[in-house]
Amino acid sequence: MSAITASMVSELRARTGAGIMDCKKALTETEGDLEKAIETLRKTGIAKAAKKAGRTTAEGLVHAYVHPGGKIGVLIEVACETDFVARTDQFQGLVHDLAMHVAASRPLAVRREEVAEELVERETALFRAQAKESGKPEAVIEKMVTGRLEKFYQESVLLEQGFIKDPDKKVEEVIKENISTIGENIVVRRFARYELGQDD
Repeated sequence: MSAITASMVSELRARTGAGIMDCKKALTETEGDLEKAIETLRKTGIAKAAKKAGRTTAEGLVHAYVHPGGKIGVLIEVACETDFVARTDQFQGLVHDLAMHVAASRPLAVRREEVAEELVERETALFRAQAKESGKPEAVIEKMVTGRLEKFYQESVLLEQGFIKDPDKKVEEVIKENISTIGENIVVRRFARYELGQDD
């Protein structure tokens, strides 16, 4: 097993934002393999974020973002546990990025349960009609409808969309990564997106 050096710990810290002890532990567990250590920290970070998910979020920010040109605006409310965290650059940066994401990606709701039931029913009926045209058996049609509905949610629900700054990650993953480095629960409560000349 290779010795864990201070420079290895520093590099891992720089790449992940994790604490010194967590970096040292991850490097020890992975026998000094930096890439495996990053993966270990990512997994533990997501696990830590899951543990914090039930904690009360009574502080946070309401942030206004107006896209250059003044034709698209977003109001977003993101909550955290303490006023101290709400004032940090990291939290404020995350809130700003989320508002920018909403402006660019036009989500319909924060979570899939919040998408209007009538809209889900309408989309499901449309997907079923399209699938039936394929002439495939009913069981296959149902799978096609389920798959298309899943894709609809991934494109329309904020937490399930690919993040505009890093499309390989979902918005929910980006929030969880911030929870693990900030150390507090973070919840997107609601948003409103305005576009010049567009109705709701």
